[in-house]
Amino acid sequence: MKTFDYDLLVIGAGSGGVRAARKCAEFGAKVAVIEERALGGTCVNVGCIPKKLYVYASEYGAAWQDAKGFGWHGEQPQFNYQTVTDNKTKEISENSIDERLLTSPGVDIIEGHGTLAGPQTVVVGNRTLSAEKILLATGTWPAMPDIPGVDLAINSNELFDLPRFPERLLVVGGGYIATEFASTFAGLGATVVQSYRGDLFLRGFDHDIRGFLAEEMRKAGVDLRFNHDTHSLEAAESGVITAHLSDGRLDFDTVLCATGRRPNIAHLGLEHTAVKLNDSGYLCVNEQFQTDEPSIFALGDMTGGWELTPVAIAEAMVFAESQFNNTPQTMDYQSIATAVFSSPPIGTVGLTEEAAQAAGYQTTIYQSEFRPLKHTLSGRDERTLMKLVIDTPSDRVLGAHMVGDDAGEICQGLAIALKMGATKADFDRTVGIHPTAAEEFVTMRSPRD
Repeated sequence: MKTFDYDLLVIGAGSGGVRAARKCAEFGAKVAVIEERALGGTCVNVGCIPKKLYVYASEYGAAWQDAKGFGWHGEQPQFNYQTVTDNKTKEISENSIDERLLTSPGVDIIEGHGTLAGPQTVVVGNRTLSAEKILLATGTWPAMPDIPGVDLAINSNELFDLPRFPERLLVVGGGYIATEFASTFAGLGATVVQSYRGDLFLRGFDHDIRGFLAEEMRKAGVDLRFNHDTHSLEAAESGVITAHLSDGRLDFDTVLCATGRRPNIAHLGLEHTAVKLNDSGYLCVNEQFQTDEPSIFALGDMTGGWELTPVAIAEAMVFAESQFNNTPQTMDYQSIATAVFSSPPIGTVGLTEEAAQAAGYQTTIYQSEFRPLKHTLSGRDERTLMKLVIDTPSDRVLGAHMVGDDAGEICQGLAIALKMGATKADFDRTVGIHPTAAEEFVTMRSPRD
């Protein structure tokens, strides 16, 4: 039998790669993980974690204004951008546990860029390593639009460490990354324009949710511009960037392009293997995450499915159990909950109304819009929207969607109910917690016309 340096080589130490490497090592495999950047990947370093910290920071200004209606008075507090940036960096650098998670079960951590030299061979610097199986988990990388002057713009990886606060920010894009950053920096006090070429942002989310959020974000001060293009960027004096837009010219301190992400496969050496890409440039894999090269597997964002950290982790568990614990499994992608940390946030799980109808379901829709109790005293003009999509013949809840405070927290719990096949009758006979916003999901009795 051919001998190898490792049973498994993992290229990429993001959420999926770390979990796969750790679990496979715990199952007895000899494992190494190769990473050229910081352990933890996008989520820990330039994604979910720092983003959520900035979202928290953005909420305090509005909360102070809200407090006046509850009797709190005093001088308006001042925001120090450098403080949150420094504290974010300190938190990430001091509290990363990925190295311990890997070394504890015996995973070797190899720093450097891993390049495939064949189906079972990886080159890292001047080292050549062999493995019976190779797992690719290099994620995706921000894609920049093809417009003149785009070199003056930044991508989402770079937004967390700007040398100064962007008083005037242009966000180009209409996905969840663009929308979250537009909301966050508006909450921090920036003047924000979000430019999107489509009719309405957040394609793929429920249409009512998208339209409702657009109204609420405009109330919160984001200048949303749909059917709108950024034609070019031009450097002006004193670091100012002049954006040539479809409706005129505007000056900005910073331009963020959040126009999508692409598989991070540059110099990965796929040409030395039989690995194939689909028409969108993502790696083709089967239900066991195996590529067209039998010894090479891939999971996470680079395969073009749900680009969510928990999904990559769940896929890693399926891979580890199947390949190194003699427990073949497949990934269940039904009723995956997700959130958009906009202001206000979105929480969603299951099918949208449009997706349910496209799939042939006969649907009944329950929908409720209301002013949260808190804002009856705060005076803030913010409303909440909740929506249930029901399969009429079976009464099963196909989807639950929300725009409003704590939407992500609420929909995480609803995801359990949907995963278990809950019906509208199950929701109806559940006693709510009063007074909460969440109780609205179990008290909606009248279908939408």
